Amino acid sequence: MRRFALICLVVACGGSKNDEPQGLPTCEAPVAGSTVTMRKVGSVVGGAMIATSPPADLRLFVVEQRGAIRIFNAEALLPDPFLDLSADNNGPVLEGGEQGLLGLAFHPKYATTGQFFVYYTTNRGGMGLRDVVARCQVSAADPNKAESACTEILSIADFAGNHNGGMIEFGKDGLLYIGTGDGGGGGDPQRTAQNKDSLLGKILRIDVDAKAAGKEYGIPTGNPFASGGGAPEVFILGLRNPWRFSFDRETGDLWIGDVGQGQIEEMTVLRPAQQKGANLGWSIFEGNGCCLTQGDKCTQSGTQAPCDMTNLIFPQDSRTHGDGWISIITGQTYRGTCYPDIVGWHFYSDYGKGGLVKARLKPDDTLEIVNLTGTFPANPASLHEDARGELFMTTVTGDVWHLEAGP
Repeated sequence: MRRFALICLVVACGGSKNDEPQGLPTCEAPVAGSTVTMRKVGSVVGGAMIATSPPADLRLFVVEQRGAIRIFNAEALLPDPFLDLSADNNGPVLEGGEQGLLGLAFHPKYATTGQFFVYYTTNRGGMGLRDVVARCQVSAADPNKAESACTEILSIADFAGNHNGGMIEFGKDGLLYIGTGDGGGGGDPQRTAQNKDSLLGKILRIDVDAKAAGKEYGIPTGNPFASGGGAPEVFILGLRNPWRFSFDRETGDLWIGDVGQGQIEEMTVLRPAQQKGANLGWSIFEGNGCCLTQGDKCTQSGTQAPCDMTNLIFPQDSRTHGDGWISIITGQTYRGTCYPDIVGWHFYSDYGKGGLVKARLKPDDTLEIVNLTGTFPANPASLHEDARGELFMTTVTGDVWHLEAGP
């Protein structure tokens, strides 16, 4: 291993100076240069869905699609899972295709609450297929082990095995954001994405610290339908399958990658003031193309919506299936301190196309986009930051890679 990587990953590489509450020191030996490479850290069993960390924690937690969470400590994989919700362990996770344990987010005050949240698909409970957000608890006796049982806090009935969303993330407001797909099939067959009363095809926002009557969570007063007119959990609508989204920890900008139907993959960036109630257009539009007039009709049957662009938000970057893009993988804006020359750039990829793109939001809300050259891991599932702002790519083959930069 190169010396700078050892210093950054094992000794102390922290978040930006604006993120001092993270409690981690800055990198002791920052490396100049903007040539991006990937270095393999290790592997887990099956698909590695995402890598993340609790605040102010140097460990790296990796989600296995089969239903377990594994820990890398100083780049060494611990022998036992942090949590195992897999069917092999009699857990609730239903794995296969786009299903499984898909998301993980640690409470902003994890050091005191010990709480973390997971998103998975299940058919347990006699209610058919469901997308579930559950609250879990670290063991009081061992920081590398969680309590075996988690509590479901949100359950969403799902009518198909694909388009399950799965990304969960806490915002700077301390609220939990949840990405859900439109339910699956093709063409949004139940038109859930534009249905304000449906929790499918949305980004939801809930308060995990203030429970409403009869619920395991509360509704933030700032949600667009908190007082009626739609499901109160809904925050953003008009999504097909926002497999990955992320917040810029410095600016609060929200980067959303929405997996397309048959032609277009979408990247949309929303500044904080643009997020509440934003409508990204599916299934009226795919990218900038109206399904009513598009050649494939966005593979919809039955009555289609008119091409009304009113109050819709369109992507700043659209990638075509003809160019090899088939499932966009939104990444993260780099805010670490080990590689100062890439600070402020957002990195993203695609499951089919592979490669790596960097972009940053300009004052006019357009993107400066650079397609990077080089060899990067195939079939990525995520590109996400740890507590220090360092970025890690995971793949469906179970590999974990660290994004690095140099001359």
